[in-house]
Amino acid sequence: MSQESARPAPPRGRRSTGLWVLIVIILIPPVVVPLWVPLYDKADPTLWGFPFFYWFQFLLIICAAIITIIAYLLSVVADRKDRADRRADRTEAER
Repeated sequence: MSQESARPAPPRGRRSTGLWVLIVIILIPPVVVPLWVPLYDKADPTLWGFPFFYWFQFLLIICAAIITIIAYLLSVVADRKDRADRRADRTEAER
């Protein structure tokens, strides 16, 4: 057996790195916007008698939940790609 065939193939790297970066970017606004208090520290405009401060907080909760669901679904896709890549790397290394 030669030295070339004894060496395992180098890993190809993660193909889903771009998806993971997208997930992080998607999750930044639900974290940063609630911390940016001057954005919503006011009473006007009101919605059904509720000051802006309150109804904006509720809107943030709904938006954060939707964004988190999207990020979760993207992470499932990215994880499947990563696992498939690892399986393919192992298969190539065994040859």
